[in-house]
Amino acid sequence: MKITLKDGSVKEYENSMSVIDIAKDISEGLARVACVGEVDGEVVDLRTVIDHDCQLNILTFDSDEGKHAFRHTASHILAQAVKRLYPETKLAIGPSIDNGFYYDMEKDTPFTQDDLEKIEKEMKKIVKENLEITSFTKPREEAIAFMKERNEPYKVELIEDLPEDSIISFYQQGEFVDLCAGPHLMTTKPVKAFKLTSIAGAYWRGDEHNQMLTRIYGTAFTKKAELDAYLTMMEEAKKRDHRKLGKELGLFMMREEGPGFPFFLPKGMVLKNTLLDYWREIHEKAGYVEISTPIMLSRHLWETSGHWDHYKENMYTTVIDDQDFAIKPMNCPGGVLVYESEPRSYRDLPLRMGELGLVHRHEKSGQLHGLMRVRCFTQDDAHIFMTPEQIRDEIKGVAGLIDQVYSLFGFKYHVELSTRPDDSMGSDEDWELATDSLRGALDDLGLDYVVNEGDGAFYGPKIDFHLEDSIGRTWQCGTIQLDFQLPLRFDLHYTGADGEKHRPIMIHRVAFGSIERFIGILIEHFAGAFPTWLAPVQVEVIPISDKHMEYGNKVLEALKAAGIRAEIDGRAEKMGYKIREAQLQKIPYMLVVGGKEEENEAVSVRSRFKGDEGQIKLDDFLASIKQEIATRENRKVEKEEEK
Repeated sequence: MKITLKDGSVKEYENSMSVIDIAKDISEGLARVACVGEVDGEVVDLRTVIDHDCQLNILTFDSDEGKHAFRHTASHILAQAVKRLYPETKLAIGPSIDNGFYYDMEKDTPFTQDDLEKIEKEMKKIVKENLEITSFTKPREEAIAFMKERNEPYKVELIEDLPEDSIISFYQQGEFVDLCAGPHLMTTKPVKAFKLTSIAGAYWRGDEHNQMLTRIYGTAFTKKAELDAYLTMMEEAKKRDHRKLGKELGLFMMREEGPGFPFFLPKGMVLKNTLLDYWREIHEKAGYVEISTPIMLSRHLWETSGHWDHYKENMYTTVIDDQDFAIKPMNCPGGVLVYESEPRSYRDLPLRMGELGLVHRHEKSGQLHGLMRVRCFTQDDAHIFMTPEQIRDEIKGVAGLIDQVYSLFGFKYHVELSTRPDDSMGSDEDWELATDSLRGALDDLGLDYVVNEGDGAFYGPKIDFHLEDSIGRTWQCGTIQLDFQLPLRFDLHYTGADGEKHRPIMIHRVAFGSIERFIGILIEHFAGAFPTWLAPVQVEVIPISDKHMEYGNKVLEALKAAGIRAEIDGRAEKMGYKIREAQLQKIPYMLVVGGKEEENEAVSVRSRFKGDEGQIKLDDFLASIKQEIATRENRKVEKEEEK
């Protein structure tokens, strides 16, 4: 058989070979770091035996699939350690997740932080034992009996949900056996750099009517240095938590009276409105018109759009005059009605309609998280209606606009192109045109991208933008989706140059995504220290004493007259205290004013960027800060603030 490797080279073997043996034949070093194989695009266990010509890629921890297998193995080591220490514990599920893994378990007395230390110690023993990991299968009925005998009711329930003719796979390491589809590493030995990070509650299968389980989270890396770097990043992330900073900086609050419904406070509204002003400015320049559609529309609309059948469990509904209505979870059907409201010609296209629409989605209470996961949010939608010939240029225009937004805030990003899923609507021709248009636009722009085969929406392919914040975390925000289906469902038309009716093609796109979530990301990205143009309070005036209040107020009025967001600290406190308070509020500039400043019509400037900048004429300071705000400069810190 011929095995074609990633670099195009070909290996020939007379007999069947396992993936791990082929890896050893290529290089002992490769075999040592191999996590999984990829055969003809399908991720497989290293134990998988190959008996036919194929393309083979040996994947290490550097790949997403390799990380998944490595951390999935770590979750089994965690479960084995728990069963050794607390044999009465019932195991549920233990998958790998982004940046780590978890295992859900039922134990009569909840786990504590002290327990985590004991479990970690036992995990280290299991790693040191270098246990071989093997797999085996059983028919469904035997598998059920096997797990009943081991007193694992959650595993039994999982198997019972599978079809009767299923062959069930298990993985074993030492005395420990777990129901699992894999893949896993060959032994426990490589999982040396790991850490159990936290404990949480989790309902079995995410249903609040089910048993509450304990979820133990952890992470694992191949090297201690990588683990240490990750843990340092997580510590930094705690300091930047937008919920903590949002409260300290007076930006927003959450209340029990409205779980998942954020309250924006005065300073938070300044921040939000400044973002929205920027959004309107760049969209107007890019040729968009702004619309606003109702927050609640009839069931008939949502049936036509498909949301009533496919999304109803996430929608809030009500009855008015004996008719069903739904609060909108998305803006697109309303945008379609605006398009439909008058006859359209090819001369009207492309028609770019932007909407800052408030949408509501029912999220489970356990999934709510500050501004990152809420039940109502403002989506910066835009819907573009166009001819087939215009697709490529419109995609390029949207990608350029999203690049402009992310670059302004200092975000790096990477791009993913998601193609047709198995469960999709539309003709092969439509999908081919749509996918080729997206790919062509990305190629024209020279953007590097990864293809996610089969991960598109059911109605069309999409481009996703994953931004990276200042401490290396990634967030999926911007998206561009091509849609042939809504124009078809709503029977939309335009009159072509030939005088005939034609169906438009629709783009759904967001740049910020959810405004609320984007604000949460910005809070954490900047650690609450926003660029001057975005800061709720841009300048704090600090009179040295009461006798300088008059000049302080004069400076304040001059700032406000120039459109600067400014406050004055007139409290009878020491200067050092006032300066420290302004620093804690992350205010970009402090203007200290006393007798000398008044005499010279000047201010003594202390900034977040350089510390003490010395005395400057008030007019010169006004000109400088106005320029900084107008250009939306992201001024960098040149030295540490005084502690």
